[in-house]
Amino acid sequence: MASLRASAGLRESGSRLKLVPLKSLRIHEQIIEEHVKDLMEDIASRGILIKPILVDAKTMIILDGHHRVEALKRLGKKLIPAILVDYDSDCVTVSSWREGWVVTKDLVRRAGLSGKPLPPKTSRHRVCFEIPDVNIPISKL
Repeated sequence: MASLRASAGLRESGSRLKLVPLKSLRIHEQIIEEHVKDLMEDIASRGILIKPILVDAKTMIILDGHHRVEALKRLGKKLIPAILVDYDSDCVTVSSWREGWVVTKDLVRRAGLSGKPLPPKTSRHRVCFEIPDVNIPISKL
């Protein structure tokens, strides 16, 4: 994994910004096909990826960015910028976008490790730092 320059907020939170192989990532949510297609068009036309994804450093479960991951895979890319976090940290919280759903870190881990992903847009992760733009050319991925 290659290092990227991290912002001060990431260093202070103990998180790291890295280029990670797409094949090393685990999903915990299904995707919305239309959203992937739109992202593919946007990323290809801009020629850059603006935001990194959020990943649990221990399990490599994607916490935020499933659609970006799938879009880059379909564009034939091998790497993606990711912020690796300690999912057990109080810095990372999870709730749900879906009304009536109670989402916990354990539920996310089970879905990611079992290969039985949750429906799209089930979990909503938040972190105690600002996620920086990376604006990385897709030619480098």
